[in-house]
Parts: sequence; C-alpha cells; structure tokens
Amino acid sequence: MDNLQSAVQTLIHGSNTLFLLMGAVMVLAMHAGFAFLEVGTVRQKNQVNALCKILSDFAVSTLAYFFIGYWIAYGVTFIAPASELSADHGYALVKFFFLLTFAAAIPAIISGGIAERARCVPQLCATTLIVAFVYPFFEGIAWNGNYGVQPWLLAHFGATFHDFAGSVVVHAMGGWLALAAVLLLGPRQGRYRDGRLVAFAPSNIPFLALGSWILMVGWFGFNVMSAQSVAGMSGLVAINSLMAMVGGTIAALIVGRNDPGFLHNGPLAGLVAVCAGSDLMHPVGALVTGAIAGALFVGCFIAAQGKWKIDDVLGVWPLHGICGVWGGVACGIFGQKALGGIGGVSLSVQVLGSLAGIVVALVGGFAVYGVLKLVCGIRLSQEQEYYGADLSLHKIGAVSHD
Repeated sequence: MDNLQSAVQTLIHGSNTLFLLMGAVMVLAMHAGFAFLEVGTVRQKNQVNALCKILSDFAVSTLAYFFIGYWIAYGVTFIAPASELSADHGYALVKFFFLLTFAAAIPAIISGGIAERARCVPQLCATTLIVAFVYPFFEGIAWNGNYGVQPWLLAHFGATFHDFAGSVVVHAMGGWLALAAVLLLGPRQGRYRDGRLVAFAPSNIPFLALGSWILMVGWFGFNVMSAQSVAGMSGLVAINSLMAMVGGTIAALIVGRNDPGFLHNGPLAGLVAVCAGSDLMHPVGALVTGAIAGALFVGCFIAAQGKWKIDDVLGVWPLHGICGVWGGVACGIFGQKALGGIGGVSLSVQVLGSLAGIVVALVGGFAVYGVLKLVCGIRLSQEQEYYGADLSLHKIGAVSHD
C-alpha cells in the first residue's frame, strides 16, 4: 500500500511539473509573437532592433527575476544545493520558469510602445529595475498575499482581488509602465507636423499577423496553465479564452473598418481582458468582455495617437493598459452568479485592485524612466533616429540591398 501511495504521489508531482513546463514553454514562445508583432509594425529601418530588444530583455529579465524579483514576490530563493532544488521533480524550479515568462512579458510590452527611438542600454537598465522590484511588488500583493492587502480586502469587502492569469498583474502593469516611458520619451521625429498626425505605415503586415497568431496560440498556455496543476486545470478557462479572442476579433474588424493592424490586435485585446476572470465567467460573458475590449482598443488607439498625441508605436497602452484594467473590472461583473459566473468576486474590490495596479505602474514607470532620463538619457540622438536603430545601433539592416 505504501508503495502504491508513493507511486501515485510520484505520478502527481511528475504530471504537475510537466503540465507547468508545457505552459512555461508556450508562454516563452509568446515572446516570439511580441517580437514579430513589433517587427511588422515598425518601419523597416528598426526591424533588427525590435528583434534584438525582445531577446536581450528576456535574458536580463531572467537574471533580475531569478536573483531578486522572485524572492520579493514569493520569498523564495534558489541558493540551495541542486539536490534540494530537484525535489518533487523540480516543480519549484519550473514554477519559477513559468512565472518568469509572465514577468518578462512586462519589458516585451513596453518595447512596443517605445520602439524606434529608445536607447538599448538604458532600456536594459529599466528592464532590470522593473522586473526586479516594480513588477514583483504588485505581483506579490495580488498572487502571494504580501503586505496583508488581500486579507484586508477580504475582511472589509468579503472578497479578495481576483486576477487568475494577469489582466491587471501582467498586462495593465505593462501597459501603464509603457505609458510613462512613452510620455517621457516624446513622439518620434516627424510623427506630428503642424499639430497633425503623420501616418507611419507598418513595414510588414505578414510579420505583424504572424506575431499576432503566435501570441494567440501561446495565450492558451498563459491562461489555462495558470492553474499550475493538472487537478486545477479547467476547460472553462480554455473556452472563455477562445470566446474572448473571437469577440475581440469581430469587434476590431467592425470598429476598425477592416484595417489589418486593428484586426490582428483585436483578438489580443480580448485575450488580455479575459485573463482575470477566465476561470469564473460564463463563455457568453467572456465573449462580451472580449468584444468590449476589441472596441476599446481601436477607440483608445485612435484617440491616443490623434487627439492626445501619445506616440505609442504598437498601441500597448490601449491594448494592455486599458484592456487589462477593463479585464480586472469585467471579472467583477461577469464573474457574478447573476450573470452566469461562478461567483466569489466583488466588483468594488476588482475596481480597487485595478486602480492599485495603475498607481504602482505609473509611480514605478515615472520613477525608473525619469531617473534614467536624468542620469544618462533614454532616447536616440536625432541622427540615430533618422537613420534608424538598425544601422545606428546594430550596424546592419533587416534586408540586404546588395
């Protein structure tokens, strides 16, 4: 009997480790999606830079999160013998890998907003500070109960802040951090003339679409595997992700008037919004959540670029910042039993938690990028920007003209 019980426990631990490892690899693959979405959106003279930024940011994020960020968020360090770290099939290590891919999504999101005029080394410094300190601070509050915030919310409102897969913790944080960086950088040269928006067309729609598709596929690891165990896995999360993706696509297609850039970002807006409540909503609620997110993205992108003159190249603030906050609030609406959800959430708490995410991101973003701007500068020179980051920084273009 003891041998049987031991075998069952071994099977459970092994299955959970494999399950989470698959999720980590799927979210790791999403970083290729971030890269190609940016490559397809920026002008050709900045395509190489887009690819280099995503990979180097991921490498720096790994070090910052391994040595500092994960300890701040969860109180766990890996300063122990390998024999101890490999216990339970190394589940603790794979959990770090999985959550690292979330943390590294923050600089990948920011990269799209600051494209075409940001310096590399200062951005890597910003990545280090954000992934080591700013992001883990809020992550630990939301997902590990740090500083007593979640118990306080439960005692006063009858529910904790719910964000199953990171609408606010990951996406809203990334989007609002990016807004701070974009505002401090200022618009690209020639983007506004005589107060009017000058169109900078995407360089490669097929690459843009490829990036979108890679992100869509990987997102099912992002959401479903957030259960972090086979026993906790739910098909409801998968179907809700699908319905929100479709809702965002249809809304962006209609509101965006067949524009391919809006169309391929629409499903991403829906997926951003459904992360928080994907484990609670009815599929119809997820569909509505995604559709509203798709329309929000198009409307806010147009307003930000034209009316507010915020030169956010990929529209990461509307896509991740605005739609992420909507996702946190939508969880409190469509997660209610009265609307077909599972319940156990409070709209008031969801609003408070979402607003807290905005505050932490803006304070952290302005502090990090503000200090770097004062100390070393964060923007390319006028000449470097004119010739493009590819030739100016990497000494090679994306396409050979020989």
